[in-house]
Amino acid sequence: MEIKKAIIPVAGWGTRRLPITKVIEKSMLPIGNRPIVDYVVEDCARAGIKEVYIVIDEKPFSQVKAYYEQNATLNKYLIARGKEDKLSIVETKPNGMTIHFFTQKDVDTRYGTAAPVAQVVEQFKIDEPVAVLMGDDFMYNRDGSSDLKRLIDLIKTPEDSGLLAVEIPHDEVEKYGVLKIEDSILTGIYEKPKKEDAPSNFINVSKYVMSAKLLKRVVDYYNSNHFGPRDQEYLITDPIIEHIKAQGKIHVLPITGEYLDGGTLEGWLHANNVVCGE
Repeated sequence: MEIKKAIIPVAGWGTRRLPITKVIEKSMLPIGNRPIVDYVVEDCARAGIKEVYIVIDEKPFSQVKAYYEQNATLNKYLIARGKEDKLSIVETKPNGMTIHFFTQKDVDTRYGTAAPVAQVVEQFKIDEPVAVLMGDDFMYNRDGSSDLKRLIDLIKTPEDSGLLAVEIPHDEVEKYGVLKIEDSILTGIYEKPKKEDAPSNFINVSKYVMSAKLLKRVVDYYNSNHFGPRDQEYLITDPIIEHIKAQGKIHVLPITGEYLDGGTLEGWLHANNVVCGE
């Protein structure tokens, strides 16, 4: 199946990484010489996706938007000083890709993984399968391959959805959303279960291919609930579980690369060590 579009939410303060995220957006924290989100965008390009919706918030200046836009002043500086060889490095948007920047509404009061996805789907009237990939972690394959492309290739009909799964040591399952899988199909997600109750040691890392029907469930869930900022987040796993109960099919594909998470200091340091070859 062909997927043409992807949604990448990056809004929010990244409170797990304060105080640095007071001035640097969490998706812009560097892994090597590139920001975290760029590895996600690169994976989309490798998977053949040509249109990306990056969900930002209402900060006065968007660093991620500036990263992907042309910087005429910088280009002029490089040319004036005979550094034309750097021009290709600062051309950061993949060839042939269109990037839309959408400002998430009510980000301080109605937040969570479902909110940006629902808003983009409604705003742009998306009625086709899309990839949904959070922007502060990524799959890293040294051989340049793409686990996202493998997932897209696995899904044969536009009615089906899919997600990438990461295998972890069984002793660590209590920190994650753990997947229940039967014949490579998702049958449940259990948030932070006790080790003895965990249905597997595969976890959800919010890397999805969502059918139009599943996207509609996300939108309906967002619009029909009115959680306060202290109540709960708008979790995208809630409509996913509803979809499973309604006999929606979600394929599960274990990744072949390494899952790298920049959301914690330890994960960010590890990601830099992996990507920089240490």
